Amino acid sequence: MRLLKAGLFLTKTHLLAPGSVTLKQVLINSCRTCSSGVFPNERIRNIGISAHIDSGKTTLTERVLYYTGRIAEIHEVKGKDGVGATMDSMELERQRGITIQSAATYTMWKDHNINIIDTPGHVDFTIEVERALRVLDGAVLVLCAVGGVQCQTMTVNRQMKRYNVPFLTFINKLDRMGANPSRALQQMRTKLNHNTAFVNIPMGLEGDMRGLIDLVEERSIYFEGPFGQDIRYDEIPADFRAEAAHRRQELVECVANADEILGEMFLEEKIPTNDDLKAAIRRATLQRLFSPVLVGTALKNKGVQPLLDAVLNYLPNPTEVKNYAMLNDEATNEKSKIQMDPTRDPTKPFVGLAFKLEAGKFGQLTYVRVYQGCIKKGDNIYNTRTSKKVRVQRLVRLHADQLEDVDEVYAGDICALFGIDCASGDTFTSRTSTNLSMESIHVPEPVISMSMKPVNKNDLDKFSKGINRFTREDPTFRVHFDTESKESIISGMGELHLEIYSQRMEREYNCPCVMGKPKVAFRETITSAVPFDFTHKKQSGGSGQYGKVIGVLEPMESEDYTKLEFDDQTIGTNIPKQFVPAIEKGFRDACEKGPLSGHRISGLRFLLEDGAHHMVDSNEISFIRAGEGALKQAMEKASTAILEPIMSVEVVAPQEFQGTVIAGINRRHGVITGQDGAEEYFTLYADVPLNDMFGYATELRSCTEGKGEYTMEYSRYQPCLPSTQEELIHKYLEATGQLPIKKNKWKN
Repeated sequence: MRLLKAGLFLTKTHLLAPGSVTLKQVLINSCRTCSSGVFPNERIRNIGISAHIDSGKTTLTERVLYYTGRIAEIHEVKGKDGVGATMDSMELERQRGITIQSAATYTMWKDHNINIIDTPGHVDFTIEVERALRVLDGAVLVLCAVGGVQCQTMTVNRQMKRYNVPFLTFINKLDRMGANPSRALQQMRTKLNHNTAFVNIPMGLEGDMRGLIDLVEERSIYFEGPFGQDIRYDEIPADFRAEAAHRRQELVECVANADEILGEMFLEEKIPTNDDLKAAIRRATLQRLFSPVLVGTALKNKGVQPLLDAVLNYLPNPTEVKNYAMLNDEATNEKSKIQMDPTRDPTKPFVGLAFKLEAGKFGQLTYVRVYQGCIKKGDNIYNTRTSKKVRVQRLVRLHADQLEDVDEVYAGDICALFGIDCASGDTFTSRTSTNLSMESIHVPEPVISMSMKPVNKNDLDKFSKGINRFTREDPTFRVHFDTESKESIISGMGELHLEIYSQRMEREYNCPCVMGKPKVAFRETITSAVPFDFTHKKQSGGSGQYGKVIGVLEPMESEDYTKLEFDDQTIGTNIPKQFVPAIEKGFRDACEKGPLSGHRISGLRFLLEDGAHHMVDSNEISFIRAGEGALKQAMEKASTAILEPIMSVEVVAPQEFQGTVIAGINRRHGVITGQDGAEEYFTLYADVPLNDMFGYATELRSCTEGKGEYTMEYSRYQPCLPSTQEELIHKYLEATGQLPIKKNKWKN
């Protein structure tokens, strides 16, 4: 009875119109906390906040959490109190003042449940933004009022286009010197080709910003109180009326171009009401034909609440976004698309996507976006990639690094599971028979490699544990062991990316690491054919060793520079056939280390023409030694050369940087093989020695304002430059103690 009374009371005092809330809904919502109950889909928003480096994403999220009552006090990124922002939960993030991992949280605003993912801005952590946009329904693109559209903004814009995510734009940092929101809007139109217009405009800029003018509702907004939490609405001041009228007209025109209903009203010269305009902006935004632009300054606590209102008004709820799963039919090998049903209904089969892994203090944490159905604590779910059955032991909601246990989550929610073994991008379903997979996440290729090893030999198990965890968490971080140079080579999206992982090794695993330039796999070869005649004799009481081989060592064609060939041309029984494999083994063993620089020998053909054996003393070991000796003898007589790997490199950059990019390739001894261009971008094809490519990613980014990117793949081996050869031989002689190490005269 008490519950019923509470329900009736709530209906009366509810913020919404009394007719819009059924008693049943109110009862359900009052029985449960709002954030986990059967919450209607219309009142849920999943949004991501993404932007260029240092545009104020984390600061904005901090304000959003404060105004919606999730946190009690505000802390700044790199603030003087040393606490750091809530979303930057990792020690390293607080120290550097950058976001490294995307962090998820949820909050309530005006009876709506908003799930927020704060993403990093650096190009090195692109995969975090990629994953977030893959599972979210809408996004907020933050621009800096001074910088405008920058290079990473373009990358984020491409990602939003790839996953078809509708977005709002928030022009932040209006308090900075030189802030110019109109220029940022113009750049969005020219550089990103978006149809955009202001939804609110600032009253004053930089130091004298008083408040905002809402163009849709035609009123001014003032933010009062120590943290701007008290909002006061007022008339538009007289000195801003002309600009407000002009900007509102521009907004109506831009939306009318994208929305048919408003377009008709515009042509009939009817004046749209505020509700008409809001509905039209929403329709156009959901179809990605328009992006509303809001302004404010998160640091000075202005303009954040109107942004939250705009998220509710203009961004889609989970029912308005179509998500498809691929159904793989094993019998016919055909793939068909199935649309997911977003209603919050436990009778539908469960489908979810694991989009991010993280190792927390309680084991592996798997972030899951639920697309259909419902998942409860204790349920069994199936991983469609491995067909394994797993049990949901603990179900949590995330607030940065704090976890809150829940019993069930429905379609449209973002949650995390504990102790489930899976990879990033796996699909989970509620039954085995369905071969469903959600469309996978686009993973960019790594651009930079470095060698990495622990400082102490004893830390190897910690090192492998850490590397193992990082590769599972981050698909762009790759590791392979180079058998030739006996090094672990790590590859990633940039120098900062790899440096952060090296520091995390030290912090989280107490395993300090040394990073260095990876060794390049040089090879040695001969330039002309050379004959050999070698006898291996060893006499020591009893049966000795005897083997004799005669033949020619000749170079192979340039396309076979990486191969070794052994050709047996003996006739008769001078060398019994059972010993021929032993000679080949000796030859191949001796090729592991060359005489010039200690690198492998390749590109040779060993022609065995004749030899001799002894009835008693010849055995396998003697012919292995004979094969080794023959190669060494021939290599001493022959003229040798060092080969280096050549990479075919493809650089894509804007036309205006063509000169600097070509100069950079030439400086690295590259040979340009061709180029073509299309719409303001040009592509350059070149062959560059791998030894000279180290650090190119950073150089290319700095000389093209971060807009250039390159890919490279192995092409062939070719003889290296005389200067490189001399340097390699010199280093080898110093390392083996055959040459005294030159002391630098400055150091003495």
